[in-house]
Amino acid sequence: MRASLIQIGVDEDESVEARRARVASLVREQAGADLVVLPELWTTGAFAYESFATGAEPLRGPTYEAMAEAAREAGVWLHAGSIPERGEAPADGGPGAEGPLYNTSLVFSPSGVLAAAYRKIHRFGFDKGEAVLMGAGDTLVTVTLPDTTLGVATCYDLRFPELFRGLVDAGAETLVVPAGWPERRRSHWTLLAQARAVENQAFVLACGTAGTHAGVPQAGHSIVVDPWGEVLAEAGPDEEILTVDFDPARVARTREQFPALKDRVLGLTPPTV
Repeated sequence: MRASLIQIGVDEDESVEARRARVASLVREQAGADLVVLPELWTTGAFAYESFATGAEPLRGPTYEAMAEAAREAGVWLHAGSIPERGEAPADGGPGAEGPLYNTSLVFSPSGVLAAAYRKIHRFGFDKGEAVLMGAGDTLVTVTLPDTTLGVATCYDLRFPELFRGLVDAGAETLVVPAGWPERRRSHWTLLAQARAVENQAFVLACGTAGTHAGVPQAGHSIVVDPWGEVLAEAGPDEEILTVDFDPARVARTREQFPALKDRVLGLTPPTV
């Protein structure tokens, strides 16, 4: 199976419309790949908080349309990264009411049909930024491809292993993580990607952004990790297309040869004080 991770450079001087057209062209150039992955919030920048509301789109907005067409023309499964989604306004919100914002990932089939949408569960920022500007998703999402089942997560989710255990329990074999990860925590990015691969005996495809978002330099270094935690490929800091061939059947072989997942003990009682 061939995957292409497109590590997009987000330049604040490039309009969203120009970037959308450029990215659609990059996706079309990946014809021959099985799966193409884009980063988190590449239309606005993951740290450009002031742009979330103005750059928000309905689920089936211009980015949806452009990426659906690009996936269809390239004939690839496309994880189109995530967009700032404007949800539907509440029925009782009154005139001019706006719906909530979500950090929403879109996955398209090779025919350009939306196969899944995932609203990011863990929002970054603690008491500011994404954590207060965007609503939280509440549903785990997997997508069945001909050769593997994808488990979908986004950026900050990478720090929460229980989410990935849930995806594995739902059948995931390849964990796809688009991100806008900052350079100052790049060592965590690599460490966590490898940890999620080892503990879940799954492939991890983690696609980041390049450039600077609202003054925050991005880590880049998109990475593909195998079920033993070995790095199969890693990008540099700049815009780059990272293409790697991998064998999805290695997941089943790894889990059979080293069946650690069978030894999980669930429902442990916390100690009493």
